[in-house]
Amino acid sequence: MQRVLSTYLFVHRKLTSELLGEVAGAGIPAVEIFSARAHFDYREPQEARELAGALEAHRLTLHAVHAPTERDVTATRESGVPLSISDPERIRRLDAVDEVKRALDLAEFVPFRYLVQHVGSSRDRMDPRKWDAAFNSLEHLMLFAKHRSVTIALENTPGGLATPANLRQFITETRLHDLRLCFDTGHAHMEDGVGPGFETMRELVVTTHVHDNRGEKDEHLLPYEGTIDWDAAVKLLAGNPIVLELKEQAAAASPFEPASVSQALQGARGVFEKFEQLLATTA
Repeated sequence: MQRVLSTYLFVHRKLTSELLGEVAGAGIPAVEIFSARAHFDYREPQEARELAGALEAHRLTLHAVHAPTERDVTATRESGVPLSISDPERIRRLDAVDEVKRALDLAEFVPFRYLVQHVGSSRDRMDPRKWDAAFNSLEHLMLFAKHRSVTIALENTPGGLATPANLRQFITETRLHDLRLCFDTGHAHMEDGVGPGFETMRELVVTTHVHDNRGEKDEHLLPYEGTIDWDAAVKLLAGNPIVLELKEQAAAASPFEPASVSQALQGARGVFEKFEQLLATTA
């Protein structure tokens, strides 16, 4: 089983070499970086070079990058306004595409396999105009990504737009056959369920976001802290990278204390070990 941790767990902290060292020390060999400039400024070549050095020093692999999801007011503060490649307003859509390209440029400094991309926000409902906008965006982004040896993986999200079924239908109808999918367990659990959602996406899944909730809110809990049936879910996901995408529990203005960082990482390590034991007993 491939262990990967999303740095979304630390999105309110600056991503430093020391923090990556703690991830490696917890027995996690790969990361997915969440693109928020206050966390990691993917626009800055110097930060990209420092990241490459830190990953090499700690023998970590960059598995994937999560595309930016919000517009930044500055490099240290997000606006809270969604950044959407499916925005029907052309100027806003092109702005979103340009920001995703900046995140893809990270591959010039450190290689990674996948860019995880939202089609829209959780508030978006089914709208043919949004799918047309997404097609125009992705047609361009796929070529940009291909030149950097990166595959774009669309993520299922809550709401009526980016459901597993809609994502499959979108790829079929647009014939953007190089697109792949990122299966998110927590988002599926809030909709039709982990099992049905994964079966709909199975053939195109190349990476995952694994987290728990109680079926109502997108809580990004550690597995076994919510109501997902993990015995069943882990068997479904066997053979795919397990990317834990957990939510930082500390307030944005109050960064984790060192002991809290260690506790969070040990919780993640324990979940990976449980998953591996479960897979070993069912092999």
